[in-house]
Amino acid sequence: MKIKSICCIGAGYVGGPTMSIIAQKNPHIKVTVVDLNSERISNWNNKDLSKLPIYEPGLSQIVFESRGRNLFFSTDIDTAIDESEMIFISVNTPTKTYGSGKGMASDLKYVELCARQIAKVSKSDKIVVEKSTLPVKTAEAIQNILENNTNGVKFQILSNPEFLAEGTAMRNLEVPDRVLIGGDMSTKAGQDAVNALVNIYLSWVPKNHILTTNLWSSELSKLVSNAFLAQRISSINSISELCESTGANIQEVSKAIGMDSRIGSKFLNASVGFGGSCFQKDILNLVYISKSLGLNEVANYWHQVVLMNDHQRSRFSRLIIKTLYNTVSGKIISFLGWAFKKDTNDSRESSAIYIADLLIDEHAIVRVYDPKVTATQMQCDLNRLNSRSEKENEKYLIYRDNPYDALKGSHAVAIMTEWDDFKKYDWNEIYNNMEKPAFIFDGRNILNRDEMEKIGFVYKGIGL
Repeated sequence: MKIKSICCIGAGYVGGPTMSIIAQKNPHIKVTVVDLNSERISNWNNKDLSKLPIYEPGLSQIVFESRGRNLFFSTDIDTAIDESEMIFISVNTPTKTYGSGKGMASDLKYVELCARQIAKVSKSDKIVVEKSTLPVKTAEAIQNILENNTNGVKFQILSNPEFLAEGTAMRNLEVPDRVLIGGDMSTKAGQDAVNALVNIYLSWVPKNHILTTNLWSSELSKLVSNAFLAQRISSINSISELCESTGANIQEVSKAIGMDSRIGSKFLNASVGFGGSCFQKDILNLVYISKSLGLNEVANYWHQVVLMNDHQRSRFSRLIIKTLYNTVSGKIISFLGWAFKKDTNDSRESSAIYIADLLIDEHAIVRVYDPKVTATQMQCDLNRLNSRSEKENEKYLIYRDNPYDALKGSHAVAIMTEWDDFKKYDWNEIYNNMEKPAFIFDGRNILNRDEMEKIGFVYKGIGL
């Protein structure tokens, strides 16, 4: 089967970049990205490419090349579904905040709504591709919905999880470690569907980098991949606390163990903890699945990764409070960074949110600068915790669009995101304009301790 038209439901961090690459590499395929959020679609269509709803290095150039040629963004979901042969589901699957599985299980209501919409609109056979991060056996649920709500239309369900790291997503898409495609390989129709998707990726991905599996293996592989990466971060963060108690240096320890070829050096940088939309959600999903199957020891093992991350965040906030003479009431703590990592405007589950919340509980004034995250987004992130009223959050969380303004007159600076520009600032000028003693809490270990102390700062890093 040769695909001529693709629809992607969901114009977020996964759907937008992924479809942009597919369109660029397959100019003969019409790719339409649809979303109910008209503002988001309007931003995707904006002539000013700096207004794209997602900041990702290299994305704007690819959108510019393909948009209007074979890449389209629209709110007309029904038409896009009807005209397409292959439909990607790339909607949000947040952790449930209610009912059974609250706090652990994925909320699949948006996925189910997509499936019902596809079933309602479709007049011809479709290949439906799971692109969202989903729990094992979600494909089975989608299949059941589709089969029981159609008149003679046949569907093939595939799993094609994303393995993107925000900040390097375009590189990850252009030169992927692997492309994973799960489908029903026991039938010819299933094999044909898998091959149809394989052929799309073959436009730029070497065949030996494309892995085909059954549906369940594909779905589980995504959860396990993120769990393993998050585990490494929590593991090194646990050792950072040990380093601080013994006089060891976490950077030296990380380098030493990273040179072991069996371990490798990636994801061994101690920090204030991991964030992002996937790590915590996927681990909790894995915990929920394990508990549902009666595998309590497995569930407890993986849950500890999340607990360690929470501990690292609270430990950092306690360090700030303790160092500032056990009170931060009325004091200005300036944050450099709000995004969960550099080179993205994504702040979902960022450690900065939770650390700010803990400091505001102590009546600190948190003043923030981030080069890509907006003031509105910061307030939304904090409000979502429901720790206090929105009015109180506006009082204690203050945004600045200039880093020097954010730091002027503050009692301490806390580095929350590892933006490269932070290392290039005039730290002598920053020191001169801060209250004394001036403190740096380097949550990413990106500054040179000796240089900062030579200027006059009291410097506190992670595991140093």
